[in-house]
Amino acid sequence: MTSLSSARAWTRLTRAALRVLVVALAALAACTGSDDGRPAAPPPGRVTQVTQPEDGIDQHLMIALSQAKNFHHKAKVYMSDGKPDLAIAAVRGVLAVTFPAGAPEAEDVRADARALLAKLLLAQGQADAAMSEIDAGLAAATRDSFFVANLYTVRGEILEAQAAKLDGAAAPDDVTRARELKRQAIVAYDKSIAINEALQRQLMGRP
Repeated sequence: MTSLSSARAWTRLTRAALRVLVVALAALAACTGSDDGRPAAPPPGRVTQVTQPEDGIDQHLMIALSQAKNFHHKAKVYMSDGKPDLAIAAVRGVLAVTFPAGAPEAEDVRADARALLAKLLLAQGQADAAMSEIDAGLAAATRDSFFVANLYTVRGEILEAQAAKLDGAAAPDDVTRARELKRQAIVAYDKSIAINEALQRQLMGRP
């Protein structure tokens, strides 16, 4: 990839990431708040504005991002109130939000939501369901991004949790299975590291 194409790719990545970071809660327990999402006030004395075609697209996108943000906030409240099932339902609501066709933000928001959903399901002991969400997120990815890297990170966490349940088992098959799960976890973490390293190289304009 040339320096110019790398720069363009990174510009698209950062534009999507900056918008999504307004929406995304990287971890419910660690989140301390986010922007209020309100648009900037118009200049003094300016009451009306001619609507351009792209304005409608931007408004559609901002509404979709706002909806996703609200579902994340609901999930946070439900988790703080000890209602994980409702929190899971709220995060699933993010996946049902309609985005403008072709908006790269849609892919990032959904990948982020699936990673969070997987973590919530794992916390409830539903490792298989959690892995299904990760698989769905990876299958839908059309490009590498921070959010795809995070899906691989959560995949590693799920595999680790599955291996931990088998640690100390006496049955030889369980011991073998635990080792294989740990190996797969390392593969997932390595994939996440590789994606992020590639993105860093794009940022620095290196091949």
